[in-house]
Amino acid sequence: MKRRKKNRHLVVAVHAGTFIKSGFAFISGLLLIFIITGALTSLRPELRLSSSSINGVAAEIPGSSFLLLLASENKYFAAGAKDQEINFHLSSIMLKLATSINLEDPRSFLGRELPGFSQFDTEILVAGEGTDYTNMPYESAPPADVLEKEKEANLAELEQINPEKKEESPKETPKQTTGDRKVVYIYNTHNTESYLPLLKGETDPNRAFHSKANVTLVSDMLGKSLKAEGLGSEVEKKDFQASLNKKGWNYTRSYEESRSAVREALAANKEFAYTIDIHRDVKRLNGTLKEINGKKYAKVAFIVGTNNSSFSKNHQVATELHKLLEKKYKGVSRGVFKQGGSRNNGVYNQDLSQNALLIEFGGVDNNLEQLRNSADAIADVFSEMYWDADKVNTKANEKVKQ
Repeated sequence: MKRRKKNRHLVVAVHAGTFIKSGFAFISGLLLIFIITGALTSLRPELRLSSSSINGVAAEIPGSSFLLLLASENKYFAAGAKDQEINFHLSSIMLKLATSINLEDPRSFLGRELPGFSQFDTEILVAGEGTDYTNMPYESAPPADVLEKEKEANLAELEQINPEKKEESPKETPKQTTGDRKVVYIYNTHNTESYLPLLKGETDPNRAFHSKANVTLVSDMLGKSLKAEGLGSEVEKKDFQASLNKKGWNYTRSYEESRSAVREALAANKEFAYTIDIHRDVKRLNGTLKEINGKKYAKVAFIVGTNNSSFSKNHQVATELHKLLEKKYKGVSRGVFKQGGSRNNGVYNQDLSQNALLIEFGGVDNNLEQLRNSADAIADVFSEMYWDADKVNTKANEKVKQ
């Protein structure tokens, strides 16, 4: 007896209502995406979502929190996360993102209310001795008439830089030298910034500017100090502020004027491994003087621009110099500061080199002796950093040849 095969059929029931709803949801989702995309692209450039916006949000989250997040996915990070103090406060982050108010920075309460207040937007990357948000580095533009009615230079003070004057304790011949190679380029974007002790009878810090007796003297001193350490350098002699006046440009275009000189110098000499732009802060003596073993130094500050691709490397170089100063001349460095954003320059020609430094040497009240001591200190630690980096590069080149 033959058995009949039963026909088995798969029955799929499709509800028209569900199908219609799914299709409607899909089409609505596509329309919503197009609407949001269109809205974002039609916004003004400053209101659009960008990588810098995302970076700004990420910058508000402590590194320890990122480490904790990684540790939850990768056990190898767990060991490091155990010793980390997690300091993540969502409320303060959301408050800053929504209102631009940082409860730890009182400047944020007035930043959008006072005209010109954005020039105080400098942030601390590495704090030096006594550094906080009440004594940040700051430069001011010279009054319109200050260079037209220059005060007489203080000859007694300027005699301290007489090249014929013998040093009391000449340095020994450096063990290492770059020979005829010049590896450091030194210049002064704001070359008329001066110091009150250099200006006879002048007491107004807002008028501490001069066409001759100015911060270029510090550049010369640093160049000589580097030479004593075995490092060849070139000090730029172009008067950028005079060029600005001839072109009818205002003070805010100073970096645009100095930029061409830096580019020409780097193109003419491929040996230049570092560029140093030397400035003077507006701070008074109580914030710019450090005494170590009876020797007085003009305190220095390192400024790093964030609006350029070389920020990370320049930050690293400035931080290394700060740390070396802390070891050998503790308190001379005020720290490392970053400046940038849409309302600030944030470039400072530092995009032209991955070893670009901007150093604030002292304030309006520092004299040449204090500035010279700081130039010697910078040259001392800078040469240490340079020769250490040179050893690393030499070993790396030897491995490549092998």
